[in-house]
Amino acid sequence: MTTGDELLRVLAALDNPHRLRILAALADERDYVSSLARELGISRPLLQVHLRKLVAAGLVAGRAEVSPDGRAMKFYEIAPFRLEVTPDIVKRAVRTLTAPEDGAGDRKSGERKEDR
Repeated sequence: MTTGDELLRVLAALDNPHRLRILAALADERDYVSSLARELGISRPLLQVHLRKLVAAGLVAGRAEVSPDGRAMKFYEIAPFRLEVTPDIVKRAVRTLTAPEDGAGDRKSGERKEDR
């Protein structure tokens, strides 16, 4: 069973066009950071931010390897996953949610508590 927090982590990871493009690029074969950044047309630092979120959600796995010329290279690949979201799954997942700290999970970006 997926917990509410796990479901939120996966859905949040998928809620970004860059991360969806990364998953699509890795769908057929693994790739290393520099090559993937060039293919997607984004900077390596921005790619790393998105890869960390995908790894934390369990959607992508990374592994450091040494190339034949001795350079360390980090390769990423899709981690096996299947996502199914149904009303029943959401209902069960909600029961396991941890409470957001200080109501932070309720607020829209920039909205203050007293503005609600």
